[in-house]
Amino acid sequence: MSLKVKPTRSELIKLKRRIKLANSGYNLLKKKRDGLILDFFEVLKKAKTIRTELTEAFLGAQNKINIARVLETDLKIKSIAMALKNRPEIQLETKNIMGVKVPKIEATEIQKKFTNRGPGYFNSAAISETASAYEKVVEMIMVAAEVEVSLRKLLQEIEKTKRRVNALEYVVIPDMEKTQGFITLRLEEMERENVFRLKHIKKLSC
Repeated sequence: MSLKVKPTRSELIKLKRRIKLANSGYNLLKKKRDGLILDFFEVLKKAKTIRTELTEAFLGAQNKINIARVLETDLKIKSIAMALKNRPEIQLETKNIMGVKVPKIEATEIQKKFTNRGPGYFNSAAISETASAYEKVVEMIMVAAEVEVSLRKLLQEIEKTKRRVNALEYVVIPDMEKTQGFITLRLEEMERENVFRLKHIKKLSC
């Protein structure tokens, strides 16, 4: 902050208001940072769970398709896959976590009925189980994608908020308080000079 040689009381009052406002902003940002960190760990916990579940689901689905390939031909499995009806429609929306917009992914008809998987009436139990297992994997991939992106966005916002909190705590507010101290001292000096000057004038006029 640039200062005049002779600061005024009004400048000091304005500066005190700015310091009060900065402290208020600092406290709000600290609360936001703490809230974001809590939300981040909640989402992180969910991410760890979905990663484990997705890995298990994928391995289970691979096991089922290996069994289906033994019982059926690869050509039949590919033909059934190509005859799929009503492909899933994915809708990408957003939701709000502490002011941070994160994705919300929704889809229709991932888990299909028996008759909606191509020529369903001619599918063996092995193929139906394989299809159902991979449909579950697709659903879990969508959840995992939503969670992973949310984690990244929350982490970015936490880092950004932390930088702002640190800037206020270690730079902005201390600088303003230092300036306030300087102005206060300068005004006190000016008052003493004025008192001395008035006494000197009074003495000369006697």
